[in-house]
Amino acid sequence: MSGAPATDGPSSPRKAALPYPNRLIDALGMLLTLGGVGWAIDAYNRVGLAIYDQQYLAAMLTIGLVMAFLKFPIRGKEKQRLPWYDAVAAVVALAAGAYLAVYYPTIVDLIYLRSADSVAVSVLLIVLLIEALRRATGPVLCILVTVFIAYALFANYLPGSGLATDWQKLSLALAANYTGILGLPIKVATTIVIAFVLFGQVLINSGGMRFFTDIAMALMGRFRGGSAKIAVLGSFLFGSISGSAVANVVATGIVTIPLMNKAGYPAHKAAAIEAVASTGGQLMPPVMGAAAFLIAEFLEISYAEVVIAAIVPGLLYYVALFIQTDLEAAREGIPPVDPETIPRAGPTLRAGWYFPLAFAIMLIGLFYLNYQPDKAVMWAIVAVIVPAAIFGFEGKRFRFRQLIDSLRETGHGALDLILITGAAGIVIGVLAISGLGYQLTLGLVRVGQGHLFVLLFLSAIVCIILGMGLPTVGVYVLLAALVAPSLVELGVKPIAAHLYVMYFGMMSMITPPIAIAAFAAASLAKADAMRTGFTATRFGWTAFIVPVLFVYSPSLLLIGDTLTIAVAFCTAVFGVGLVCCATVGYFLRPLGVIGRLLFAAAGIGALIPANAFHGGELLDIAGVIAGVVLVAYEYVTVTRARAVAADELARPG
Repeated sequence: MSGAPATDGPSSPRKAALPYPNRLIDALGMLLTLGGVGWAIDAYNRVGLAIYDQQYLAAMLTIGLVMAFLKFPIRGKEKQRLPWYDAVAAVVALAAGAYLAVYYPTIVDLIYLRSADSVAVSVLLIVLLIEALRRATGPVLCILVTVFIAYALFANYLPGSGLATDWQKLSLALAANYTGILGLPIKVATTIVIAFVLFGQVLINSGGMRFFTDIAMALMGRFRGGSAKIAVLGSFLFGSISGSAVANVVATGIVTIPLMNKAGYPAHKAAAIEAVASTGGQLMPPVMGAAAFLIAEFLEISYAEVVIAAIVPGLLYYVALFIQTDLEAAREGIPPVDPETIPRAGPTLRAGWYFPLAFAIMLIGLFYLNYQPDKAVMWAIVAVIVPAAIFGFEGKRFRFRQLIDSLRETGHGALDLILITGAAGIVIGVLAISGLGYQLTLGLVRVGQGHLFVLLFLSAIVCIILGMGLPTVGVYVLLAALVAPSLVELGVKPIAAHLYVMYFGMMSMITPPIAIAAFAAASLAKADAMRTGFTATRFGWTAFIVPVLFVYSPSLLLIGDTLTIAVAFCTAVFGVGLVCCATVGYFLRPLGVIGRLLFAAAGIGALIPANAFHGGELLDIAGVIAGVVLVAYEYVTVTRARAVAADELARPG
C-alpha cells in the first residue's frame, strides 16, 4: 500500500510549484470515507437524491483520482511542494469525472451516438486512471491494463484473435458502461470495502489492536514458543478483518517479530511466521480481504454461503501454522514468554468487552437479520465507538479526534483499492467486448486437454504469477475474470473455482521472487528477504494443497451430508498434523529422513477426502491407520527411552 505522501525533493524546487496540500488530501480522504458511509446508511435516498449507481461510482472515482494526483508523485521521490503538472492533472480529473457523474444518464442513453464530449471525457478518465494506478501501485498492474487495451484495439493483427474494437467505442464501453470501470469491482470497493476498512481503523484508534494482541498474549504466552503463537493468533484476529496482508504484517509484526526474536527464533523464521499468519487473514472469514463480498457478487450467491465455504480451508491453514510453530519451539527449545510481560486475560476482557460484542453484532446482522455487509458493519462500528467513548480502553477514550483520524486513514487506505478495482473494470470490460475471456477459457481448457489436474496445475502457476505484487482485491478480481471460468468449464463447482484462484493468488504474497508480505516482514525483522520467502512458503504449505483437495471434494467447503463433511474435516486435521511433523522434522523427538517420509505419506493419505475420487476412501483409511501406527510407535519409543533414562539417573553411583 502506498502510504505517506512522497515528494519531489527539497533540493530542486520548481518556480511554478505550489505548497503541498496535506490538508486537502486528508479532506479528500475523509470525503471518500463519508461517501461510502452515506451509501451504507442509504443517506442519498433518504434526502431524496435519486441517482444511478454509476453516478455515485463516478463521483467516488473522481475523488480518488484527484486525491491520487495530489498525493502520489510522478516519480518515486517525496513531495514537499506540488508540481504544476500534478495540479493540472487533478483539475482535469475533477472536471472529467464530475462531467461523467452529472451527465451520466444522458451519456449512457446516447452512448451509441459517440458524441465528442462523452468520448473525450472517457479517454481522459481511462488515461488518468492508468497513470494514477502507476503512481499508487507501481508499473505491474498498469502494464497489464495497457496490454489489455492494446489487445482490444489491435486484435486483428494477432493470428486467430478476432476483430479489433475502434477506440471511440472502446473508450465509451470502458468508462461509461456498467461492465467497465464503473462496474462491480469498484462498486464493492466504494461501498462494502470502505465500510470494513473504517471498521478496522475504528478498532485500531479505539485500542482494539492492543486488545487483540493482549488477548493473544494472555492465551498463548505461557506455552512453549508462545511468542510465535501470539503472532499466529494475533494476526488471525486482526487479519480476518484487514484488507491487506502487508498492512497486517506491519500492524502486528511490530509487536510479534521482536517478541519472537527475543524468545530465540531466528530472524528469518520469525518474519516467515508473521508473513504466513498475516496472509492467512485474507483467506479467513468474515472479510477475507474484502474478496468474500466480491465472490458473492460475482457468483450471485449470498455472502453467508461464501463464508461457510471458506471456513474449513481457512481453519486448516491456521491449524497447520499453529502446529508447525509448536513443533519448531519443541525442536529448538523455544521457551514461553516472560510471565511478567503477559497481561491477565480477565482484566483485558473486562476492559475491552465491547470489541468482541461488535463482531457479534456484525455477524448477527449478516447471518440472522440478512443485512447487506456494509449496513451490518456500520452497526458494528457504532457498537465500538459508543462504549469506547463512554468507558474507554486502558484509560483512553475514543474522542472526536480519533473519529476524524479514522475517517482520514480509511480514505487513504481505500484509495489504492478504488484505483485497482477501477483498473480491474477495464480488464473485465476488454474481456467482454473483445471476446478474449472466452478465448482464454477455451485456451486453458485445451492446454489442459480435459484433464482437471493438469488445468489446476497450470491455473495455479498463472495465479501466482498474476498475483505478484497486487493486494487481495486486485488479485482476486483479475483471477476471477481470467482463470476461474476455465475451471468451471471443466465441471468444478463455481465456489470451489473462485476460492481456488483466490488461494493461489494470495500465495504470491509469500512465494518468491515477489513475496511482498514475506519481504515486508523480513524488513521488520532485518532478515534476508529471499530466505524469509522460502521459509514462509514451507510454513504455508497447506494453501498449496488444500485448494486442490476442495476442488475434488467439496465436502471441505461444507457441501454435502453432515457425516461426510465431519469425516473429511477430522481426517484432514489429522493429516495436516502428520504432514507438519514431516515438514518440521520433529514429533516427540527429531525425525530422520525415513520417519519424515513416512509421516508425510500417511498425512497426505489422511488429507485426501474419501469422496475425492474413486478409491479415495481406501487411501483415506490407509493414511489414518498408518498415521495412528506412527504416532503410537513414536509415543511408545519415546516413553521407553525416557523411562530408561530415568532408571539410569536413579541408580546409585
